[in-house]
Amino acid sequence: MDYFKDKLFELLNDADDLGIRDIETNDKDNILQVSLQNGIIVEVECRQIK
Repeated sequence: MDYFKDKLFELLNDADDLGIRDIETNDKDNILQVSLQNGIIVEVECRQIK
């Protein structure tokens, strides 16, 4: 799970065309909070289902 979260963070961090202003991580809860330049905040939860 940690490897996947790290790769997801890297992909989002390197994506210049998405307009990302900041990414905050909450490793305990497996959540990435992504702040966009237009003020929208999106939360991505990673969880293993199988």
